[in-house]
Amino acid sequence: MTFNDDELKHFEDVGAELPSGGVSAYVENDGAQIWHASFGSGTPVILLHGGLGNAGNWQHQVQPLLDAGHQVVVVDSRGHGRSSRDERPYSYELMATDVFAVMDALGLKRAAVVGWSDGAVIGLIMADKAPERVSRLFYFACNVDDSGTYPFEMTPVIGRCFNRHVKDYARLSATPDAFQGFADAVGLMQRTQPNYSAAQLEGIRVPVTVAQSENEEFIRPEHAAYLARTIPGAELVLLPGVSHFAPLQRPEVFNAQVLRFLGRVGA
Repeated sequence: MTFNDDELKHFEDVGAELPSGGVSAYVENDGAQIWHASFGSGTPVILLHGGLGNAGNWQHQVQPLLDAGHQVVVVDSRGHGRSSRDERPYSYELMATDVFAVMDALGLKRAAVVGWSDGAVIGLIMADKAPERVSRLFYFACNVDDSGTYPFEMTPVIGRCFNRHVKDYARLSATPDAFQGFADAVGLMQRTQPNYSAAQLEGIRVPVTVAQSENEEFIRPEHAAYLARTIPGAELVLLPGVSHFAPLQRPEVFNAQVLRFLGRVGA
């Protein structure tokens, strides 16, 4: 039976949890304790979640990737989920160093990165700063400058996702009562970052797939096309019938493109 949660009612009510069998740990990096978990063995793939979420949001992706023969690594971004943060403002650059610290702790010299929203930017910075460590990047649902986004409009789907993030933060965080300050700090980062120029994008030397959802609420389709056109050798794929929350809404649609991306010859 095909799973479908287009309105995120199941996600709001039940949430999303990682499967059993992962080995979890913390790594200290630059003032924070970064939680991560590793599943299986094989060619490594790192899954980086979106802003205000946590690694559990990848519930529907871990097992299909394991079945395809990959080691799957998930990370709670700095200040998200079980990971802590210090008092500094958020930056995508700092969070990229957190992922490199996780890779070092796991002995991973190189990995593919699948990034969703904020996680996509983190992956792009990783690919830019240390291309020898990123074999390829799946860039889903994020901008690289402030021209790429629609004006924010609250929708029922976004509201349900936000409600679940509030519940999960209270359940997972070591500072369960601090959600508002956390959300404000992440929001400030999202409004002022990233700021990648066309020249910087043209310098990316890692194979990139840019994925855009048909019903995307945040990212303009012409911006996704610009990314695919500007990053050397990048491709653009459209995910039909889904929105910014595709990995939770219709996992089979999202996973098919991720698995195809991981299997691209010459990528």
